[in-house]
Amino acid sequence: MSKILFLSNGHGEDLSGSLMGNAFKKLGHEVNALPLVGHGEAYLNAGLKVLGKTNSFSTGGMGYTSLRGRILELIQGQIIYLIKRIYLLFSISSKYDFLVVVGDVLPITVAWLTGLPVATYLVAYSSHYEGKLKLPWPCSICLSNDKFFKIFTRDKLSAYDLKKQIFGKVEFIGNPFMDPFITKHQSLPKHNKRLGILPGSRMPEVGDNLCLILRVIDYISNLRYEDYDISFDVALVSSLNDSLLKNIITPYGWKLCYRSKKDHPLKLIKNNVVVNIYRNSFVKVVQSSNVLISMAGTATEQAVLLGKLVIQIEGKGPQFTATFAEAQRRLLGTKIFCANGSVLQKKYMIETCKLILDLLDSSSQDFFFNEKDNKLISEEKIIERVSETMAKSITDSFFNY
Repeated sequence: MSKILFLSNGHGEDLSGSLMGNAFKKLGHEVNALPLVGHGEAYLNAGLKVLGKTNSFSTGGMGYTSLRGRILELIQGQIIYLIKRIYLLFSISSKYDFLVVVGDVLPITVAWLTGLPVATYLVAYSSHYEGKLKLPWPCSICLSNDKFFKIFTRDKLSAYDLKKQIFGKVEFIGNPFMDPFITKHQSLPKHNKRLGILPGSRMPEVGDNLCLILRVIDYISNLRYEDYDISFDVALVSSLNDSLLKNIITPYGWKLCYRSKKDHPLKLIKNNVVVNIYRNSFVKVVQSSNVLISMAGTATEQAVLLGKLVIQIEGKGPQFTATFAEAQRRLLGTKIFCANGSVLQKKYMIETCKLILDLLDSSSQDFFFNEKDNKLISEEKIIERVSETMAKSITDSFFNY
């Protein structure tokens, strides 16, 4: 069997890469990973070997970063770190039969420069953003090269668009990051109105995002609506531990209350408001929620593809900015709602809270949950275990390469 190296550059990309990597392992291949940013936690959690000494930076990678984020990248030495990772790739690439790229122009370009055969899941680009797929230079040159023997897109429109440029090797069969939702998971206790909260995954931005969302929850509680029986549930990354969490929320008047029983969640309490904290329970929180507040990338897409209603809150970045949020709305369409403007301004805070309460009312009546209205959901649910289908397709294409 083959020896395969995964290249990716971001938390969402690592997640898809880890799922695909496990699918290759089941087929008998040897799989290693070289994440270009971060520690590659998704690969490690999946039991895959991550190569080299890794580091994590506050911006979480290069993409829709704010100006502040780009300055931070320079100060923290992210560019130098990236050069070292690329050097490691070139020094070990001859040991592998082919590369699998999950990401954008950066890993695609460096994979091309190795001269190895490459399969890629083009997760970072979509024709839904601007109506036409506009790949940055030198993406088109790389993907058109014969060394790129298989290309998967994130949606049908992009596959159709790219096929006109690169012909038969482009295909859409679904998105691997939806695989975790195929297995039935235990739900949270039943509640008529459950508001899920996704503050993101990148440290330290996730802490700032959570505090911003807590402001919204505090404001909702002060509205004193008659039917105010809402369960607030946060899917929180383990990297924001109890000590860090306490330091972040205390200045805003919130208290951290530890579990009274092992199966009970950690709680944040302010006056009469209770917010439940769940770690390592992302799938459970998303599946159990009527509506979600999200300041995340891949997590938002997963929720929308499940048919959930999502409210965005614009953050200050460096990753989840107003620009990123707007691009996300173009990609995901009618299931995402946003009051354009910062909730730090009272006008937009009122709009956002009203939007949340209206959507909770509507969702509890099952008014919006009609999956036929969302072609993306239908496409995702046709195929089970997208990662396994991709692994088999890539293997067959490589042996015929």
